[in-house]
Amino acid sequence: MAVRRIQRHSFHCAESRRYHGQLMGFWQTKRVTVTGGSGFLGVAVVRKLRERGCQSIAVPRSTEYDLVEEGAVRRLYSDFQPDVVIHLAARVGGIGANQANPGSFFYSNLMMGALMLEHARRSEIEKFVAIGTVCSYPKYAPVPFRENDLWSGYPEETNAPYGLAKKMLLVQSQSYRQQYGFNSIFLLPVNLYGPGDNFDLESSHVIPALIRKCLDATEAGISEVSIWGTGRATREFLYVEDCAEGILRAAELYDGADPVNLGSGQEISIRDLASLIARLTGFDGRFAWDTSKPDGQPRRRLDVSRARTAFGFEATTAFEDGLRETIEWYRASRVCQVR
Repeated sequence: MAVRRIQRHSFHCAESRRYHGQLMGFWQTKRVTVTGGSGFLGVAVVRKLRERGCQSIAVPRSTEYDLVEEGAVRRLYSDFQPDVVIHLAARVGGIGANQANPGSFFYSNLMMGALMLEHARRSEIEKFVAIGTVCSYPKYAPVPFRENDLWSGYPEETNAPYGLAKKMLLVQSQSYRQQYGFNSIFLLPVNLYGPGDNFDLESSHVIPALIRKCLDATEAGISEVSIWGTGRATREFLYVEDCAEGILRAAELYDGADPVNLGSGQEISIRDLASLIARLTGFDGRFAWDTSKPDGQPRRRLDVSRARTAFGFEATTAFEDGLRETIEWYRASRVCQVR
């Protein structure tokens, strides 16, 4: 098994070298604007752009450019004059945050996407990379989720407003391609995790929330941690660095109208996830499952074959390795905060 893992790693390294060699210079002359570029995923995307030799990267700050306001979006395009826009900006959170803010999540995400894409078209930029969400899939989509199933039902209720607002970017992208010949692509990342994630328990997703709860409980000598739902729901997770790589590969190599999933293709129940995080954090207490709270979507696992075929993307970070990196980063950040 160890030999097979080493051989696989060597294969990916060789493929990566060939890939980057073929596209050497792709970004060097391009002006790139990354909305949400100071956020969790955005930081990873900007870092990879720099590694690829991009010399002009604009990261608009929400304090200066409120993307819900058309005047600010118009000014953004005038100020930065991008060749490529990677639209990562979103208002997002876990189940609790989605339940508490359905209206503002819908409005903010809908307006940001619609305005950014419309003014990209008016500015005649080369390419717009729109980032959607796995929350756009129907609640009971067949597993694994295939891109063709996006319209086969209504999303899971707790995050439907957010998911539908982001899915409108796909409609807009395809409509603009048909009418104007505008090059906009639409990517659907699954749930992300990794160093730099949001660990605020009021708005975080399940992995950072579980890591924080387990570490807090261990440090305080508490033997029980409460978790929403039954633990039976399943999720798929993608390491943030892998997602950033997938986004840039799509920007470089994909010009199609069809949406494309970005994921690992692996599924784990929340109950098994909690047990794994407990082991990795050293929490030896018990979990109390609050079944009065919703599970969210029953299952999530993506069909990732289109990304592999269209632009050669496969996730390369083993889940347990990614969790260890995330836990180590959060432990270090807690030490820095105490100091």
